[in-house]
Amino acid sequence: PPPAPPTAAMLRTTVALAVVGSAAAFSAPGALPLRQGASSMTMSCDVSKAAKAAVAGAALLAAAPAFAGDADAGEKVFNANCAACHAGGQNSVVPDHTLEKSAIEKFLTGGFNEKAVVTQVTNGKGAMPAFGGRLGDDDIANVATYVIGKSEEGWE
Repeated sequence: PPPAPPTAAMLRTTVALAVVGSAAAFSAPGALPLRQGASSMTMSCDVSKAAKAAVAGAALLAAAPAFAGDADAGEKVFNANCAACHAGGQNSVVPDHTLEKSAIEKFLTGGFNEKAVVTQVTNGKGAMPAFGGRLGDDDIANVATYVIGKSEEGWE
């Protein structure tokens, strides 16, 4: 089977490591002695190239979606926690606030993206209860990935 996609916690850790690596690249000296007392043997270190590479790596990691959850796991969490009100992408409490893409674009604070869904699910709003105390961060990120994906393709 293919490897599992990274969790939100894994992505946060990766970005943190990239930032630390970038900081280390910026603070590296121009020449490093290979061993103490070996003044004639030095290893040249082009700081500007190292810094550029570190910044480019950090930028690539930071450009990855912050909430790249697992849609299959999100579907299970959705069915167990959200489907009572949102079966098939609908809304049984506030009928025009569905999980259809156009409704999300119109009504969801923050617009049509996983971060906005994570905020809504975590904190609740209006008639929707907060799930931040009931579900873990990874579960909420997975639900957000599932909801945005299903909204993109059209709920069935």
